[in-house]
Amino acid sequence: MFETLQPAPADKIIALIGLYRADPRPGKIDLGVGVYKDRDGRTPVMRALREAEKRLLQDQDTKTYLGLAGDTGFNTAMVKLAFGPAADMTRIRAAQAPGGSGALRLVAELLKRTRPDATVWLSDPTWPNHPPVMRGAGLKVRDYPYFDAVSGAVRFHEMLATLGAAEPGDIVLLHGCCHNPTGANLDIAQWASVTDLVVERGLLPFVDIAYQGFGEGLDADAAGLRLLAGKVPEMVAASSCSKNFAVYRDRVGAAMILAKDSAQADVAMSQMLAAARAMYSMPPDHGAAAVRMVLEDDGLRADWEAELEEMRLRMLRLRVQFADALRRQSNSDRFDFIASHRGMFSRLGLTEAQVERLRAEYGVYMVGDSRINVAGLPEDGMDDLAKAVVSVLG
Repeated sequence: MFETLQPAPADKIIALIGLYRADPRPGKIDLGVGVYKDRDGRTPVMRALREAEKRLLQDQDTKTYLGLAGDTGFNTAMVKLAFGPAADMTRIRAAQAPGGSGALRLVAELLKRTRPDATVWLSDPTWPNHPPVMRGAGLKVRDYPYFDAVSGAVRFHEMLATLGAAEPGDIVLLHGCCHNPTGANLDIAQWASVTDLVVERGLLPFVDIAYQGFGEGLDADAAGLRLLAGKVPEMVAASSCSKNFAVYRDRVGAAMILAKDSAQADVAMSQMLAAARAMYSMPPDHGAAAVRMVLEDDGLRADWEAELEEMRLRMLRLRVQFADALRRQSNSDRFDFIASHRGMFSRLGLTEAQVERLRAEYGVYMVGDSRINVAGLPEDGMDDLAKAVVSVLG
């Protein structure tokens, strides 16, 4: 049977990890893998999570199933984190999912059952896993203009013009904050315009909020989502705890529905849980239980928020330092946009050939589209890195 198969295309980021590990050069730099790193290149367990896990180990007395929706306390806490403490819980339902990708797929399965002929509009560019997750659920996808690689800005007028031609009932996937892979984000006035458009055109917003707390702060990063929620009759969202709680391998996410009323929310939730049952049945518990404990305990939450803010501010400092170094080495403002972007990523606007030269000649590893992980920037080697980047431009 398996002789009929061809090898699946290699995942570019996974392949990059392999190349980096095999590189013997001591000064190599990893700007590719999308995980937060501290000054020493480590991705540590956050203090509050470590304490929550200690309590969980001590107090948990069973490993029996929790149900298709997972940890309901976690779900409530995640809704309030994303939608705000004043969220209308009568219209919102949430299900714990295996990571942000699991949440995206779970929502996509619900949308396939709800609007099987709808098109999902994705930003150009978007996270590389968005298209296969949507297509895997049987949904059609199209792109809307988003990023100007020359200026580093959002192509907002082109974005609105394209979405203005979308069919009523189509779905618009929006990055809630910290756009991946570009770092270029909508401001609140632009969010308001998008909100007016989706209401006018009868489109369904689908917000992927995977980096809340990494951009401008926990509440500011959710401002666009909350603006939408206050004005649209329906929307869906997927959240991830991988980055802001650093529970990457534990796979912790939430799929959320905002319906017109409580009755419709219940029906939609029943369909989403039926989809979960068919895919993986029950979500993993450990990471979500630890996250719930952090969000419900005042002391743990305060410590988590403090450490998260330290991470956010460090990435902002690295952005400014790298932009300054590139300005010095290039004697131009070409890369100034890096300082104004937010989140863990930015795109440098290099060609694949230039990216390959950086890897081959300098041991600098980044994704082929020149996306960099800001958290991986070397605090004590900014000028050397900037010189390397400038050297491949000619």
